[in-house]
Amino acid sequence: MFGWVVRARLFPAEVKTKEGTKWGYIDANGKFVLKPTFDNAGDFQQNGLAIVSKGGTGVINQSGKFVVKPIYSSIFPFTEGRAIAMLNEGGSVVINEKGKVLTEKTYSFISPYQGGRAVFQEKKNGVLLYGYLDINGRVAIPAKYQYAFDFKTGKGLVQVNEGQYALLDSTGALLQTYPFQQMNGLSEGLISFKKTLQDKAGYVNETGQIVIAPQFGMALPFQGGRAVVNLSSDYKNEYGLIDRTGKFVIPPNYNDILIIGANRVAVGKAINPNEPYVGSIYAIADASTGQLLSEFVFGNVSNFQRGYSSVTKGVQTFFIDNNGRQVKDLPIVDGVGTLTMEGQLIKAFVDQRLSYYDKNGKLIWTQNTKIPLTRNASVLEEKYRPNMDYLVYYPQMQGIANKQAETKVNDYLKVQSQIIPIPNDKQLDYQYTGDFSVQFFQKNLIILELDGYHYPFGAAHGMPTKIMVPIDIKTGQNYQLKNLFKPNSDYVKVLSEIVGKQISENPANYFPDAYKGITANQPFYVSNDALFLYFSPYEIAPYAAGFPTFEIPFKEIDNIIDKRGVFWRSFH
Repeated sequence: MFGWVVRARLFPAEVKTKEGTKWGYIDANGKFVLKPTFDNAGDFQQNGLAIVSKGGTGVINQSGKFVVKPIYSSIFPFTEGRAIAMLNEGGSVVINEKGKVLTEKTYSFISPYQGGRAVFQEKKNGVLLYGYLDINGRVAIPAKYQYAFDFKTGKGLVQVNEGQYALLDSTGALLQTYPFQQMNGLSEGLISFKKTLQDKAGYVNETGQIVIAPQFGMALPFQGGRAVVNLSSDYKNEYGLIDRTGKFVIPPNYNDILIIGANRVAVGKAINPNEPYVGSIYAIADASTGQLLSEFVFGNVSNFQRGYSSVTKGVQTFFIDNNGRQVKDLPIVDGVGTLTMEGQLIKAFVDQRLSYYDKNGKLIWTQNTKIPLTRNASVLEEKYRPNMDYLVYYPQMQGIANKQAETKVNDYLKVQSQIIPIPNDKQLDYQYTGDFSVQFFQKNLIILELDGYHYPFGAAHGMPTKIMVPIDIKTGQNYQLKNLFKPNSDYVKVLSEIVGKQISENPANYFPDAYKGITANQPFYVSNDALFLYFSPYEIAPYAAGFPTFEIPFKEIDNIIDKRGVFWRSFH
């Protein structure tokens, strides 16, 4: 059915532990071959290498041996035998499959290789300019352009200045110039353009001849002889599909259109026509004829792979065939996500959890939902999924001796995790996701981190939340900041001064005059030897700063800590 290729292959899998989430690799039978010791783990690529994190980010082979030491902040997947590695101190370099750094210096940005070239960014006289590196990490085309697109068929499109673009060959030789203020990447010999930023978009060929007259609010690259365009210039979309002559194969009547391969597109109608930014519900259509092959029933649609596309319908995820029909003998997974075919297995990333099935739909592996802490105490993972836009994983304590205290703690955890009544047939005007992790566990103290993300549809970004809950697993007590300090100690003043001093050392990172001191119930957590105080986004710093956090070693505040108190003794 798939043309399955049976070969030894390993698959990333995560395990929740009292030390946090750890990743390892399983075989096709669901058995761990590489134990879960990594902080994160990516798929093994065709070159037999996988990107993993363990302290830093590195690359391992299938024996689990590091071929690139974990010294980087992140590494992009390999393309054309090269990977882009980002340094902890900032900047990027090119490495080969043995980890050798090929670039002679660090660049502020490098894109993954395409067509033997990688776009790089360099600051010259305070201005960011773009050029191309060759496959050996050397400069092939110097950084002198305002922007550069990935190479396609041996050619690269660059922006020369605000009113001109150019097409270059692989040596940087000029092939053609274009007198436009906006262009997109080369695709199947055509380039979308706008003469000025206020004009409509059309397409030119490589010689600069207009082949499709400007008439679109947006014109995307061609794929398989078809391109998605939008006639609208405002938020009420008019998406359609055109051929290379500009003729509409699918009329511009839709909220969204996705080219998904196998000569198919997903055509989207607005869930709420008055608020098109809420999203679309999709049907499958033939990209050649425009004929609809299914009803408008799919929430998410993925690209075709081995003849099948992963889709969601309501809160189920499954495969459809080329005719838009559900494939009955492949897995149907409860939840919203994607299914992909990986070697002998089907990988399901559904409701933000990973699992694997065999080709007959048998579950091979799924993440644990019980985190043992001691012989008696555990944290259970519960899931709340009332509809497709609301998903929360929340913790429940098990094994606290005082059952009344355990019930009280678990009720509190549900409230703080945003477990609220939501009708399963109600269309929300936002999306909410929540999850948790063990942030710290020692002796009798567990600190659970409850993370949430509230995204109003149409907003530029959502708002994250983070709540730390310190719990004594013997008594069920939920500790507060004041419990750490001696009675009548002015801990608020002491801590406020320490945080203020840390802010004064890097004032540019914070809003001027926003910090007024901490509160008595300031959000916090602890490690074995330090107290951490944190603030919400926008509270004292820009959104990009996330949750500004201040580490205060216990030795710095030793004189006010109540070392006879139950909080301190719960983890010391």
